[in-house]
Amino acid sequence: MAELLSDPEIDSALTDLPAWRRDGATLVRTIESTSFPAAIVLVDRVAEAAESMNHHPDIDIRWRTVTYTLSTHSAGGITAADLELARRIDALASSPPTP
Repeated sequence: MAELLSDPEIDSALTDLPAWRRDGATLVRTIESTSFPAAIVLVDRVAEAAESMNHHPDIDIRWRTVTYTLSTHSAGGITAADLELARRIDALASSPPTP
């Protein structure tokens, strides 16, 4: 089972993930896309990355605004896998989709 990160470890990691915030035992980021189709393209790209990691976010889609919530449910909180997925989501959100 994945090991929970300590509060100082999470706080330190969040300095390198400024778009993310901690909400209890989760990491949360909301991304607003230019359109609904663009939001869905990003969701699809995140889904592929998450599947490759076997670590899946909770995703809330509201028109072109998508909120990603990360937590390792089996561990009961935030682990290194959540930080890695947050980094991947950031990279995907900052790079244009490939046709």
